[in-house]
Amino acid sequence: MDPNTREPFGTDRRLAALVGLIVTPAAAVIVAALLEIVHRPPRTVADAATLMTIIFMIAVGIMVKARIRIRSTTHSITWNDVAIIVGVAVAPLPWALMCIVVGVAVASAIQRLPRIKSTFSIGKNVLVAAAAGWVLTLFGWPGESATFTAVLVPVTVAYVAAALVDEAATIPVIAIASRTKIRRRFVDNWDIRLSGAAVRLVVTIGTLFILQVDARFLLAVPPLVLSLHLAHSARINTRTEQRVWQRLARTTDALNVVDLDQVLTTAVAQAAELFSADEVEIELREGDRAVRGDGGGITYDGPVNENDDPVTINMLTIPLEDHDQTVDVGVLRLRFREPVRLSEREQYTLRTFASALCTAVRNAQAYAELARVAAEHAYAATHDALTGLANRRRLLDEGAGGLSARHAEGVTALMLVDLDHFKEVNDTLGHAAGDQVLIRVADRLRATAQPTDLVARLGGDEFAVLLRGLPAPAVAMHRAEILIAALREPFDLDGLRISVEASSGVAVAPATGGMAELLRRADVAMYQAKRFGQRVFRYAPSRDTADIARLALGGDLPRAVADHEFTVTFQPIIDLGTGAVAGAEALARWHHPTHGVIDPLRFLEVVERSGLLPAFAGTILDQALVAADSWRKAGFDVPVAVNVSPRSLLDPDFPCSVLARLRAHDLPPDRLVLELTETLTLSQLDIVDQVLGRLRDEGVRLALDDFGTGYSSLSLLSRIPVHELKIDRSFVTDMESSPEAAAVIRSTLDLGRSLDLTVIAEGVENEPQRRALWELGCTGGQGYLFARPMPAGTLLETLRRGPGGRPGTLAAPLHDAGAVVRLPAGRRPGPRGRHQPA
Repeated sequence: MDPNTREPFGTDRRLAALVGLIVTPAAAVIVAALLEIVHRPPRTVADAATLMTIIFMIAVGIMVKARIRIRSTTHSITWNDVAIIVGVAVAPLPWALMCIVVGVAVASAIQRLPRIKSTFSIGKNVLVAAAAGWVLTLFGWPGESATFTAVLVPVTVAYVAAALVDEAATIPVIAIASRTKIRRRFVDNWDIRLSGAAVRLVVTIGTLFILQVDARFLLAVPPLVLSLHLAHSARINTRTEQRVWQRLARTTDALNVVDLDQVLTTAVAQAAELFSADEVEIELREGDRAVRGDGGGITYDGPVNENDDPVTINMLTIPLEDHDQTVDVGVLRLRFREPVRLSEREQYTLRTFASALCTAVRNAQAYAELARVAAEHAYAATHDALTGLANRRRLLDEGAGGLSARHAEGVTALMLVDLDHFKEVNDTLGHAAGDQVLIRVADRLRATAQPTDLVARLGGDEFAVLLRGLPAPAVAMHRAEILIAALREPFDLDGLRISVEASSGVAVAPATGGMAELLRRADVAMYQAKRFGQRVFRYAPSRDTADIARLALGGDLPRAVADHEFTVTFQPIIDLGTGAVAGAEALARWHHPTHGVIDPLRFLEVVERSGLLPAFAGTILDQALVAADSWRKAGFDVPVAVNVSPRSLLDPDFPCSVLARLRAHDLPPDRLVLELTETLTLSQLDIVDQVLGRLRDEGVRLALDDFGTGYSSLSLLSRIPVHELKIDRSFVTDMESSPEAAAVIRSTLDLGRSLDLTVIAEGVENEPQRRALWELGCTGGQGYLFARPMPAGTLLETLRRGPGGRPGTLAAPLHDAGAVVRLPAGRRPGPRGRHQPA
């Protein structure tokens, strides 16, 4: 195989020097051969015929070539090495060398090769023939035996020597002429050169074995070798075409995918292999995209206007068109390191490939467009068009899936948010401004929510947040307060400073009923928040108007008030450090003749709506004051705490009623504690300010109940100074398992210390809770650890009896009297030098 580049030899000095280095020893060999020939002319006509046959074989072997292009290099497969070995084997070496010179010169003249190429070809072939002839001489060729073995060994060694000389002389010249590295020329396509040499070696051995048997077959050798060469060339071309079409068919099948990236990756790799290109580039008109790579993968994928690789500046370009040339999706470029000319078959293959690639790109682009439209429709079906939040459908679907998943961790809750006075924004500033408000609210909810939460817009000015993975139910209220607080930060809208107010209802996922029931409960809680003026309201079954049984209780209220069916039980409030009773909370009970004892959570809302609230409140207050007076007369000056309905605070006569009852029972005002539920109404209405202000001025103590579960806590403390804070039982229950609940307790205690307020914890049920609260600085607590609610007389007997002979106590102290107590850092005196008593 003689690689032959299309790059002309030119006049490169290095090339001329290398050619001279090869021609000089060849010339010496030719001179020596001529001197030998002078003394040994052909003796017979048969010898002259042999020499003519050798000349013919050499000329034909050089001119008849099978060309194979690999990358930018065209490889020419010739059989002149067979002619050379046969020539030096059948004729004396000097005469064989001269025949080779004449044969090469004739072939070069016919092909009109440049002088430097002709000179190089003569010199190289002379050296190849000399190497083969000298090897045969060393083996004593021709031998006496005509066996196959006698031919095999010397001819094989001679052929190998000739091939090595051929490679050593040809490769450097081609490397310099094509401006490539010599090492690369030796390594590239060595397998093709080796396989071709093996085939020609077999032909050479067979030919010489036949000639050893009978030398007269020499005249038949040229047509035989020429036929074999043409047949081999035809077979190579046929096999090459078959492989190309098979590869083209496989490539077309591989392009039959709907992913555009996969189409481009496959096309680049297959085109590089199919057309032996150093690099392939596909430029798409749609999207201004160019993809470039080779058989190893994609090397560039980006904008079209990218500088070309200077190594691959030789390009063959073909548009990506269909068969009718009516659709043009881009351009296909084949890049080569050297100039290349495609054969007619390769050009047809390239057009076929480009057409198939055009179809594949169009199909992938069409599929991508369909997928994009489908994704948009799917997104629109589950998202709100204005805000981009999830819509009601997605909320219900994800909520239902989360509630039904057995592996779901934590507590799930739902928060509904309804903007207050949103209609005024639309009416005053227009619907465009209203839409901007909704977008701002959506952005703030999305930014404030946890990554696991799902924020949705249900329609109009109503939003929802699905709180997932909560460590405890009480944390839902804390999260809801943070979300509502985020909405209160003012923002600019068309030059106006706008502050958004909202009402929210929170419900924890029920055991049954699924997402529909959770949504209903959150909706009930939200309307309760609006009704009572609270920012955040937690769902309570007692306030659920959907309870038909509770609605039926409304008809029994007049009779219950008249027949004194409402009674009061008392739960002691304990000093956590000493175990002494520091107060008692009055808890209303309804002793219904049919339904038995009814919890206040089930009937209080019915009472508030019935118009009998003043009578009911007076009954409860009277019983509480009577009990406190009886304890006082027995030597236990225990204050009594009574819960006050927010509606009672809207009654201007309420303070007069309370003070009149205190005088009637001859009880000091500071022995009464009115517990207020957190509500925004308390901080907004002037009448509430007047009611609470008068009661406080008269000495009645005020306590803020369920602190931490409503938004208005701090607002209330800044407007109506209270005396006590009561931590909601949900935080106490979860303080050991929930860092957020513990943080709420610590912040409440810090607030109480800074404002000099008494802090009482509800729901204390075990000693570890009691000690932890006391060490944090909490002075009082109530819960089942100390006592359950009991009648006034029972509580009096309990106070008299006392555990361990200590009247007035219900629990052992946390330390002995007179002991030195090391207070935790949180209980040490603050800057004002005060601390809560131990």
